[in-house]
Amino acid sequence: MLGEMIGEGKGKITSVRVLPFEGAGPRLEVSFQGAGKLLEQEITEVGTYISTLTPHGVLHGAGQGLITTRNGEIATWTGTGVGRPTGHGMAASWRGSLCYQTSSKHLSGLNQITGVFEYEVDESGNTVEKLWEWK
Repeated sequence: MLGEMIGEGKGKITSVRVLPFEGAGPRLEVSFQGAGKLLEQEITEVGTYISTLTPHGVLHGAGQGLITTRNGEIATWTGTGVGRPTGHGMAASWRGSLCYQTSSKHLSGLNQITGVFEYEVDESGNTVEKLWEWK
């Protein structure tokens, strides 16, 4: 069951690198950066994920990232998701989950939850993310 929305943000794909083919389908390493709010804290975020296009046209992804609050507190995340292409270029719609680690006072609640996300990427590489607590 989804709990309250705990975060949202906007960003931009900053780099894309084609990775060696390993038989499952084309693989891309995608890096992004963005800004938004998480647990009512203003944050910036950078992350990288590997996106693999399966023979059935579904995207499988796994990645990691770093979150920094305005006052310098840090949290890290690892995540996994499933997506589908929605247009040209990087355009895709993703759904997945994130697990966090932090010693941040203001973000400490992240250590005890799994976040469930919606992540949209348009053809120009602009991103929009929404995040809920999974209860």
